[in-house]
Amino acid sequence: MLTATVVFLVIGGLAVAVLAVALLGGELLHLGHPDAGGPVSTEVVAGFVGAFGFAGAAASELLGARTTGSIAVAVVIGALAAVPAAWLAWRLSRAARDMRTDATPQRQHLVGSLGVVVTPVPAGTGYGEIRVRLGGQPVKLYARADRAIPAGAQVFVIEAPSETSVVVEETPTT
Repeated sequence: MLTATVVFLVIGGLAVAVLAVALLGGELLHLGHPDAGGPVSTEVVAGFVGAFGFAGAAASELLGARTTGSIAVAVVIGALAAVPAAWLAWRLSRAARDMRTDATPQRQHLVGSLGVVVTPVPAGTGYGEIRVRLGGQPVKLYARADRAIPAGAQVFVIEAPSETSVVVEETPTT
């Protein structure tokens, strides 16, 4: 026999599955323009249906819902829990969508950086390796220089001919 609790749990489980599909890139239930991000988005629907199902299941189990009246009370409790959950899902998804992010670092951002030689840089056409910070992250790059530079020396990036290589000069030590 199928109980009200099981029905509510299935509803909640389906909402979790819909949310998983949405998070993996599917726009399954997005109504209206996809960039609108309004209150009827996949995240909001999943939040509403999930909260309705799980809160309804908890209420059904606590009430021992075996009659139509107690099942109706569980439905009302589920709906009362679903509204704030949907509102919260809408606010959180809007905040995530509108979040400011830094620009993606590009090779021209390397010019002017200070770095440290990891593998000695030979004079002329050979490559050594340096470590610089780009966008707050350490990045290891191939480096060329006119003069040989030993490991551990501090260098200044004067040119970035590619995404993975730079031309450097040793900075004077004090």
